[in-house]
Amino acid sequence: MSTLVLLTLTGLGLGALYFLIASGLSLIFGLMDVLNFAHGALVTAGAYAAWRLTGHLPFAVAIAAAIATGAALAALIETVLIRPLYSRPKDQILVTVGLGLALPALVQGIWGADARQLQAPKQLAGTVSLLGARVPTDRFVLIAAAIVVLAALKLFLSRTRYGLVVRAGVEDRAMVTALGIDVRKAFTLVFAIGGALAGLAGALGGVYFGSVSPDQGTSLLVFGFVVVVIGGMGRTDGVALAAAAVGLIQQFTNYYAASGLGDFAAVAILAVVLLARGNRDGVRRLIRRAA
Repeated sequence: MSTLVLLTLTGLGLGALYFLIASGLSLIFGLMDVLNFAHGALVTAGAYAAWRLTGHLPFAVAIAAAIATGAALAALIETVLIRPLYSRPKDQILVTVGLGLALPALVQGIWGADARQLQAPKQLAGTVSLLGARVPTDRFVLIAAAIVVLAALKLFLSRTRYGLVVRAGVEDRAMVTALGIDVRKAFTLVFAIGGALAGLAGALGGVYFGSVSPDQGTSLLVFGFVVVVIGGMGRTDGVALAAAAVGLIQQFTNYYAASGLGDFAAVAILAVVLLARGNRDGVRRLIRRAA
């Protein structure tokens, strides 16, 4: 029983980390049709910002610095590089892929390729006893952070003026601009929110793994894309469920099958989902033709 509890909560903690990454990806793509391959670099930037401040300042300050770093970099990327390319999606991909390679290389050039230990505060370094299992405290922190982010994103998209402006701007930017609304500011805000979530994921991911490294964000980005594709682009609830499922499947597969097979299982599920969607779309096309 204790093993089951530990695996479940560890899997949910990992899924929460994936959600923090995937929610930013889903938000940017779902609202702006921008596939941001530099998102992993923002995760790395947030992780190193937290690592540099941990031990010198309260951990809450390190988390805030990671969020601010991710948001500032994302806003700069959108303003300088993405904004001129909204009508050129292929160039967007090339630019973000290049940034996704260049920023981690810059981090490696400054701090080296070796992983750096991130010393979590005492409050997060301990364990909590639950149903006979000793569960690391940081798992609960990750799960709580994911729940808060999920609620905040749903509120932003459905209840705030900027959320409605962005959704309208994607559908008909010219009309929204003609109404005197500056869509550019709203788009920059969305990009900054995605970057802030990436920075938060980097900081909490450093706590989860106990260290930060230049390629950590890129590695996590792969599973972020897996989660987004399974959950659905722009579907926050679907992304949350997919993230939890992927995290649980990875943990249980690694424990009951073999270490390392969890990654394969996640990709296998992605393949099954894509094939199922392809078959479903094919059936719909046949039905339409028959009608």
